[in-house]
Amino acid sequence: MHPQILDKTKAALVVVDIQEAFRNVIPDFELIAPRASTAVSGFRVLGIPVLVTEQYPKGLGPTAEEIRLALPDGYETYEKTAFSSCGAPLFVDKLTELGVSQVVLCGLETHICVSQTAHDLLERGFQVHILCDCVTSRFEYNRLAGLQKMRRAGVIESSIEMALFELMRDAKHEQFKEIQALIK
Repeated sequence: MHPQILDKTKAALVVVDIQEAFRNVIPDFELIAPRASTAVSGFRVLGIPVLVTEQYPKGLGPTAEEIRLALPDGYETYEKTAFSSCGAPLFVDKLTELGVSQVVLCGLETHICVSQTAHDLLERGFQVHILCDCVTSRFEYNRLAGLQKMRRAGVIESSIEMALFELMRDAKHEQFKEIQALIK
């Protein structure tokens, strides 16, 4: 398998700061939150770990309801004040404990927390994939700038559907029909 193809034995999904306070300030929040929920559901169906970070939840509120509903009961969030998720206590420790080498990112805002997380993960030796259809910023030019900077640093662009199909590898996969139903 090509080294840039996602491998379900090596991957984890990280949902970066898709929180309720952004609902009224991010123009396409109502598109991104359900897409992130789909990504979470798909990764969970495939048995792949999902980590969730929250930027200063006392001020920005909890993770968006759409995503919370897709997470298992008692899920853990990694609270942070650093823009990079790697600044959250225990976040990198959890990735190391899980033994993953590929991190798939989605979240807010592309040019700040997602970008800084991606760069810090690359620095720590992780292969980073970005779900381009599941990241956004208040302004499109910031989203594009963030994606461009990450791409130049070595982040691999992907999409929800691309990632899920790479992780399954074959239409004979036992969860194929369940994943197919999620993305339709």
